Amino acid sequence: MKHYDTYFIDLDGTIYQGKNRIPAAATFIQRLKDHGKRILYLTNNSTRTPEEVAQVLTKDHQIPTDPKDVYTSALATADYVKSIASTGQERVNVIGEWGLQKALLDRGFYLTTYHPDFVVVGMDMNATYEDFATSVLNIQRGAKFIGTNPDTNLPNERGMLPGAGSLVALVHYATQAVEPIVVGKPHALIMEMALQYTGKQVDQVLMVGDNFHTDIQAGQAVGMDTLLVYTGVSKRSEVAKESQQPTYQINSLDEWDEENI
Repeated sequence: MKHYDTYFIDLDGTIYQGKNRIPAAATFIQRLKDHGKRILYLTNNSTRTPEEVAQVLTKDHQIPTDPKDVYTSALATADYVKSIASTGQERVNVIGEWGLQKALLDRGFYLTTYHPDFVVVGMDMNATYEDFATSVLNIQRGAKFIGTNPDTNLPNERGMLPGAGSLVALVHYATQAVEPIVVGKPHALIMEMALQYTGKQVDQVLMVGDNFHTDIQAGQAVGMDTLLVYTGVSKRSEVAKESQQPTYQINSLDEWDEENI
């Protein structure tokens, strides 16, 4: 049984389900901490800051969390844009909420719709037609097109709302097929940025999640071992048909006990 120095852990469906707790999650996290493991919560949500995510975990789910242990698709996107920006390329046209805006501002970018070097599209419930029109025109004029994550839908109490991936697709379609670079799971970029953020090598890390098509495939994209827990999206019968299986599969985080850690 291989042991891992660091755990990258998905949130919704793995640590909690919407506003509801997953009973095994808090004890699972405590076991990891007791063994000195590094934990990084890895989420495709680009709207919240790490501080906001940490507060939800700490207050609502009784899992004490430091903001530095949260890595969102917004942070990964900002880190990626920073890594490809040439000297003087610091102007970003952003469709996105405060989590994405702050991540870009913290890395020294200016948010503007005037001659941007990059157009970054994430989840934004307040975006207008004019916001999308301006973004499309800026991409057509040569700005690089980046999407935070490909999630087509955002589930909530009202049903399946359009997610960031749907907004990225809208812009993509309107640009007459300018392909975006998409950062979030299941794409490799978020994993590469998270590895750089933690300073870890891929063989030191285990990716834990409930969704085969995002969490597990993101880990597989960079050759990382994966742990699929059946408390959320994916079902065993569906995953059994996949050509590349997760490294480990469990029904509950309780099954990942002292012996596995």
